[in-house]
Amino acid sequence: MKIFIDSANVNEITKWMEMGIIDGVTTNPSIMLKDGIYDIDAGGKKITKLVHPMPVSLEVTTDDLPQMLAQGRKLARIASNAVIKIPQVTRAGVPCYGVIRQLEKEGIKVNATVAMSFGQVMLAAKSGATYISIFAGRVGDEGGDAPQLIADSVEWLDRWSYGSEIIVGSIRSVADIWTAALAGAHIITIPPQFLNLLADHKYSRATVEQFLNDANKALGIMKVPAKKKK
Repeated sequence: MKIFIDSANVNEITKWMEMGIIDGVTTNPSIMLKDGIYDIDAGGKKITKLVHPMPVSLEVTTDDLPQMLAQGRKLARIASNAVIKIPQVTRAGVPCYGVIRQLEKEGIKVNATVAMSFGQVMLAAKSGATYISIFAGRVGDEGGDAPQLIADSVEWLDRWSYGSEIIVGSIRSVADIWTAALAGAHIITIPPQFLNLLADHKYSRATVEQFLNDANKALGIMKVPAKKKK
């Protein structure tokens, strides 16, 4: 399983990359805005260069299909490791699979994003998307069974030998990460705060503290000179 970091914060990306934890980056306009990036092209260039050759998902900012195609081509020119995020449907419910198919035919990798159903996963795979992003947290918000959706999607892709990889996003807790991993997700994209929580445990801290205290006590005893025999 691969881990992507769901962030546009260069410091966080660098920290986790240097530890060998992450295998790629996902972003979207909301994440970039939160992390203080207002120029998507400039921000995309900085991140793709930082993590190259690992993939970086950059999202289009239009609801118009021809403009999506044009934006996707433009974003893809930023770097060879740029992946273009195209939604499953527009706000009006118009399918975007034609845009996904065309970009993939041109050699541009696509992340078919905001998948909320098994039907969307099937159609995205049929259109040739390199990645399909299931928003597990939002699926759960509406009473859906996100772990089952992930498991069914991975099993179906494998059964029919589709090359698409499932990315699980919309992570709301560490438990979401565990359930996605156990459900067989190919990739989980995780916000930095949950990477920190995933690494931490109060009893790990307490045990390290105990070991260090005992080690220091032992060193103190070793430094006390032995009493001379009379």
